[in-house]
Amino acid sequence: MTHEKFPTDTPAVVTCGLPYANGELHIGHLRTYVGGDIFSRALKRMGQQTAFVSGSDMHGTPVAVNAAEEGVSPEKFALRHHEQYKSTFPQFDIEFDNYGHTDDETNTTITQSIVTGLINEGYVYEKEIPVAYDPNADQWLPDRFVEGTCPYCGEHARGDECDEGCGRHLEPGEIETPVSTITDNKAEYRSRPHQFFAVSELQSYLSGFLDRLEGTANAQNQPREWVEGELQDWCITRDMDWGIDYPEDSDLVLYVWVDAPIEYVSSTMQYTDTVGSDTFDWEAAWRPDEDGDGGEIIHIIGRDIIQHHTVFWPAMLRAVGYTEPRAVMASGFITLEGKGFSTSRNRAVWADEYLDEGFDPDMLRYYLATNGGFQQDVDFSWAKFRERVNSELVNTVGNFAYRSLLFAAREYNGTPEASLSETVDTEIQSAVDRLREGVNAYSVRDIGTAAIRLAQFGNEYIQKHEPWKLDDENGQKAQVIRDCVQISKAIAVLLEPVAPSAASRLWDDINATGSVHTVQLEAAFDPPADQFEQPTELFEPIEAERVDELTAKLADRTTTESSTDSDSTSESTPTEESDSPAVESLLENRVDFDTFQSLDIRVGEIQQATPIEGADKLVKLQVDIGVETRQIVAGIRQLHEIDELPGTRIVVVANLEKTELFGVESDGMVLAAGEDADLLTTHGSALPGTKIK
Repeated sequence: MTHEKFPTDTPAVVTCGLPYANGELHIGHLRTYVGGDIFSRALKRMGQQTAFVSGSDMHGTPVAVNAAEEGVSPEKFALRHHEQYKSTFPQFDIEFDNYGHTDDETNTTITQSIVTGLINEGYVYEKEIPVAYDPNADQWLPDRFVEGTCPYCGEHARGDECDEGCGRHLEPGEIETPVSTITDNKAEYRSRPHQFFAVSELQSYLSGFLDRLEGTANAQNQPREWVEGELQDWCITRDMDWGIDYPEDSDLVLYVWVDAPIEYVSSTMQYTDTVGSDTFDWEAAWRPDEDGDGGEIIHIIGRDIIQHHTVFWPAMLRAVGYTEPRAVMASGFITLEGKGFSTSRNRAVWADEYLDEGFDPDMLRYYLATNGGFQQDVDFSWAKFRERVNSELVNTVGNFAYRSLLFAAREYNGTPEASLSETVDTEIQSAVDRLREGVNAYSVRDIGTAAIRLAQFGNEYIQKHEPWKLDDENGQKAQVIRDCVQISKAIAVLLEPVAPSAASRLWDDINATGSVHTVQLEAAFDPPADQFEQPTELFEPIEAERVDELTAKLADRTTTESSTDSDSTSESTPTEESDSPAVESLLENRVDFDTFQSLDIRVGEIQQATPIEGADKLVKLQVDIGVETRQIVAGIRQLHEIDELPGTRIVVVANLEKTELFGVESDGMVLAAGEDADLLTTHGSALPGTKIK
């Protein structure tokens, strides 16, 4: 592993957190898998040797519980969902180089080998612990076979996780007032020997690891409360039949979070078995050489499993001499029309439902990738989806490519004979650099918007020069169209990671050679084909009537399910008095229109946020406003989580006089509402630099 900028000379492995093989996929699940696919495609376009791997998580109590309810074996239950996931991901162009599962022979062998290594290195010991037991069912109750109260925050929790409260991992015996999920009877604790991984012995290493870790701020900072506190050792065995056997005791199986991340190694090995070590050497990635250099391991996960990937997993890798992760990218959650997804109430947009409605997968990929920073929570609604798609994919990218290539095909049967202008060459280089910078900043959004911002420039360029009005005798018209064709080719290259199918169609429209899925970024500058036919429309606009229909369908089925759902809860509605801010008179101190027009108000995007030492309220922001990045000081420190600010779209007054606050220069003003400093943004997530009118 290096900490050099990508691309590096060492192989990279990009992984996505394993989906539990116990339910249907909805679009909320797809966020990390789309993000992983985009990131790995971008790395490959940059020339980085990359393997994109994952697999289905077959073991653990969630699978065992649901299989028992269906009356089938856990293996049969999990394999059914594994095959479903394996077929669904490619339909969204999520193309893993290898997609395995944790119950296959490869993962079983490697898991037992790694655990044996932990034992031999002295990191595993046996300890008597209290384990929940159901005397009525005469059965031990590991993990989700028991529920109760979290000992840390007092919220309702499952046996291995406080999923409704503080989010902590819970060890066997920790949960209070235990109840069996099998019989709903009160459980009792009985003493039982289990095996523990001495994570505490690696506390110093883990602290240094977090200092080195790259990725999103939440993954870097959230684990510190565990690592820098009293780090607890980890029980790695369970009283179950379903799982991988503990190497030295057939009565116990390994905890699911032991063998699940090891699937990353197993899946990479299977990829090498398929393509050969000359194409990709799994050991060069996962086993450091004599100099201690291994591959670039990047984990892309949901934020609910940060602890597993930044504490337990690197500790295991360190103990047995494997390569530590270079980066962990943890996504925020997705809400649906402002509320959480609820599979029990059918409150979800299911993956197969989206496809059955006939929507282009590229549209969803773009929405998930660019609607907010990767670590931020984002909201999905059919109305917001339509607005983003129509505004940015249809009207920006599609409009530019279609009218440029149509004009070129009709007037010149392809690319006119002219040199690429310096202005356009520079703009394409900036767009390529933007994608590269997005990769190195672990920003899926910046990767996803590189092509859109170039298309914005293209639309402005063609509108400014109006080639349909130019005389071709002096070559001006040919020059403009030559530039536009080159921009279209560059858009195809840059669009490939986020919208691969559309990029392929655009590539074919300009009659480019080879595959847009294998070329590198430098292909954006290669001369376009001399001849090509009239183009096709890249994207179809989404009609308002379709949105109304889909919104009504979601509301109808959610209402129907909720009315019969015993778990449904009612929410109190705030009174008008308590929910509304005090309203001041609007009749005084009016300004004229010219005064308002003098303000340059733009959409910005926070790139970095740093607290100002000694100032309780102030934070220093680096804000991208399209044409440049500004340093702005804002008094929002105590009102916002600083680590979550990067990637946030805001509204900025850009033409204020510079000032100095607490010794730090501020070049602009961030707009926010009320005492809570509710940061203003745009409904449609307009790109940085867009003017507010």
